[in-house]
Amino acid sequence: MLNTRQKRREIRVGLVEDEPMTLAQFSRMIRESTGLDMVFAESNLEAALRALMTTPPDVLVTDINLPDGSGIDLIHFCKERHPKTEIIVISVMGDAKSVVAAIEAGATGYLLKDAYSVELAKAIRDLVAGGSPISAAIARHILHRFQGTPVVKEEENGTSLSRRESEVLSYIAMGYSYKDIAIRIGISPNTVPSYIKSIYRKLEVNSRGEAVFTAMRQGLLNIKSEHE
Repeated sequence: MLNTRQKRREIRVGLVEDEPMTLAQFSRMIRESTGLDMVFAESNLEAALRALMTTPPDVLVTDINLPDGSGIDLIHFCKERHPKTEIIVISVMGDAKSVVAAIEAGATGYLLKDAYSVELAKAIRDLVAGGSPISAAIARHILHRFQGTPVVKEEENGTSLSRRESEVLSYIAMGYSYKDIAIRIGISPNTVPSYIKSIYRKLEVNSRGEAVFTAMRQGLLNIKSEHE
């Protein structure tokens, strides 16, 4: 009975990576990590789509550049079929266009392979715990992209976040988990999801990644000036 309960607590992970050595490395990391259960490991889009139809994971880890298509299409498919699945991109492609496309498709985290390969298990756990793992280089790309974008002011679009909601959203943008956010601003961990639901409702979004990007576009969040 104990083993059954332990199995239920494991995070089911699906992996999609076309480079054989990297696929083997990531697979080994996941299989050797306590609390993670590898449910599939595929090397192309077609095989990944089939796997998602039969074995939905709690977390999908995928590359963007696949030999027979785009990881963006895979993300779209996954979110349509399994909206509760968390998605993290790990790729050598760190340009702003790829990052924004992945987030808008439904990814919640985006890591560069060279910077975060050894942190894959931790990134998966952080994602499930409410964080949004994102490498520093990716964050800079995002900020640079929006520096030249016209800002929609709060009074123009009617969106207004409370001081506490803005604070919570800022920590979400930096990748903190719900528990860490609660500790930093001195509230109960059970209260953080309530603030996040309110943020989603006001911004008319459905994920942490969308909330961050929408807030940036509307001038409601400035990570660079507030947190550097």
